[in-house]
Amino acid sequence: MAEAENEDIRSRIRTIPDFPKPGIQFRDITTLLLDPEGLRLTIDRMAEQVEAPIDLVAGVDARGFLFAAPLAIKLGTGVLLIRKDGKLPGATIAEEYALEYGTDRIAIHADACAPGANVLLVDDLIATGGTARAAVRLLRKAGATVQQAGFVVDLPDLGGAEALREDGITVRSLVAFEGD
Repeated sequence: MAEAENEDIRSRIRTIPDFPKPGIQFRDITTLLLDPEGLRLTIDRMAEQVEAPIDLVAGVDARGFLFAAPLAIKLGTGVLLIRKDGKLPGATIAEEYALEYGTDRIAIHADACAPGANVLLVDDLIATGGTARAAVRLLRKAGATVQQAGFVVDLPDLGGAEALREDGITVRSLVAFEGD
């Protein structure tokens, strides 16, 4: 879907200048989440972008969960939670990724998906792509087939969507904000 067709979604996303530090234009989806019509439109349009078949929708901790669950209901699939390491109670597998200063880890339950399951990765926003790329590696380590990722917002100047494409992922987003 052309981004111009999603101006109604874009207009529901608030920009907060200089957060969390000077020079950053924070794209705040809480205003979109507060709007029932905006949220419904977002889920409907994200679902329209998905190429079937999908067995699971994987949501990235934590805002990705807000879009993964209703999207999974619409697509008739289950939801796979990608959590910060140490937050899941059972046996897990994890993947480390680089942060600006240091590293972090994300994890899934070791039995979260069957080998060969077609998994759609979902999050609210794609920026540098570090977390999303780690999520793809983690899901593939678990035996999943990951070929698609969906985001509400893309910040293309930060290169994350392009990096995911280099990893063989079809990346779709509803809106993009340049210059961030």
